[in-house]
Amino acid sequence: MARPDRSGRVTERSLLGALRWPAGHRIDIHPQREMLVLASAPAGQHVVGSRGELPLPASARQMCAIVPGQPLLLAALVAHDLLVIHPANTVVRLLADLHAQAISGHHVG
Repeated sequence: MARPDRSGRVTERSLLGALRWPAGHRIDIHPQREMLVLASAPAGQHVVGSRGELPLPASARQMCAIVPGQPLLLAALVAHDLLVIHPANTVVRLLADLHAQAISGHHVG
């Protein structure tokens, strides 16, 4: 979990370490269906900052309704060299839908 600062940067050093993305590492950022997918890219448009911060461009944040201070769920997909960022409100909605499906499939009482 992380929270973007006012400039839209998030920091999660342990995930960056797992991905082996040091400061200066180039990445591309792709908004996809209410999430951001960050991919290692030798000619990437964005760079991991000197303190391990990831820049999330305003346009990408707007597409995913990410606002400063909002909790984000970050998941490293190490085998694919990707970092996926989910806004917490999206995770809550997905879990609520999943729980509703589970309840409708089982009769309680």
